[in-house]
Amino acid sequence: MRLALLVAVAVWSGGSSAQAQSLRQGMSAFHRQDYVAASRAFIPLAERGSAPAQTYLGFMFETGRGVPQNYTEAAMWYRRAAEQGDSLAQYSLGLLYDRGQGVPQDIVEAGKWLNLSAAAAPRKARDGRVRIRDAVTSKMTRGEIAESRLRALEWAPSREH
Repeated sequence: MRLALLVAVAVWSGGSSAQAQSLRQGMSAFHRQDYVAASRAFIPLAERGSAPAQTYLGFMFETGRGVPQNYTEAAMWYRRAAEQGDSLAQYSLGLLYDRGQGVPQDIVEAGKWLNLSAAAAPRKARDGRVRIRDAVTSKMTRGEIAESRLRALEWAPSREH
């Protein structure tokens, strides 16, 4: 399911036609399971601020595909994309906070990112993301729920330069 969502994320490239071409090449390599070639395509794009490339790269570091598995690196790439409003990156970052992988375990921060992700999810992904958000919320106190909702309401996307 997450792989299908990665494809949806890649539709928006937010860059030049050369960047879009590089993103398509990275996605093609990813779907051929040539993860090393995909990482070579995504890294320069991600470093220049492409949210879809950052999300793909986060997934690759989380799962160890084409790059060494590294949750801290995954969290960093997911955060960069999540801060730009990428809903799949928000979802993935929320899960890392829930599990404490690559970031300190923080249920309130997990709730914030999962709330944002559920609100912005594409129609096909919405129900699944809401279920996961609700599962995480069920582990929270009322105060933690209120704090995570407040953080989500106060959040605003920012573009990388």
